[in-house]
Amino acid sequence: MASDVPAVASSVRILERLATDWPQPVAPRELVNDLGMNRSTCYNILATLQRAGWVSSTGERSGWTLGPKLLTLTGVTDDMAAAIGQGEIDELSRRLGFVVFLADPDGSGGYVVIAKAERQIGVRVTVSVGENFPFSAPALMHAFHAWQSRENVDDLVDRLGIKQFTPHTTVDRDELHERLAQTRQRGYSTSLQQYDMAQSGVAAPVFDRRGQVARVVCSLAFFTELHTDNVARIGGLVAECADRITARTGGRRPVDEEVRHGR
Repeated sequence: MASDVPAVASSVRILERLATDWPQPVAPRELVNDLGMNRSTCYNILATLQRAGWVSSTGERSGWTLGPKLLTLTGVTDDMAAAIGQGEIDELSRRLGFVVFLADPDGSGGYVVIAKAERQIGVRVTVSVGENFPFSAPALMHAFHAWQSRENVDDLVDRLGIKQFTPHTTVDRDELHERLAQTRQRGYSTSLQQYDMAQSGVAAPVFDRRGQVARVVCSLAFFTELHTDNVARIGGLVAECADRITARTGGRRPVDEEVRHGR
């Protein structure tokens, strides 16, 4: 009978231990102690698994969790994805002090809020789970459709139209495509008084395993709180949040060729 290969057996034990607490990270000290492994051996195996995309480090102090390549192979249940998304937007809302929500396509061209996180005190912009936004709500539209081909976007605009919500709303077709290109380049969309004169928003896409936009992370605030002076910083934080959800649920960003062909 063939004997186990020690490094492979140790790798399996590490993955099984991470899976027990997933999506929460496991501290390196816990891995070493719980598995009774040599510290150096454990760290070397983790480094190898990380290079393969089978585990991910959440920071030296936080620990390790299952990686995007493994999640792509095994899949993530809806409940797991919901738990990951809620945890990430909770943390982002705490940092920003603004409402942060996840939106999915609603099946008719618009978008529906599926989860939210917000501060509980003071006057604030808020949304409700189940609330719908129209197709041309700027921050959401740009984040959802920036990674589609120009032809696909034009077809949607021809069919669903663009409403001018405020004097700042982008309705010109060429200007819209410029904004979509900017969204792809930055990784997030911006809407400064384009949907409501009193509000501003930023949004970023969460990609699925096919490299397609599955949902969007969006944050809204009063224009006095979210404006030209801080929109780049806040947009960057929203994009980082969306990227973490993408990675933790086994998604991937599309390559340029896929964007050009609308895949």
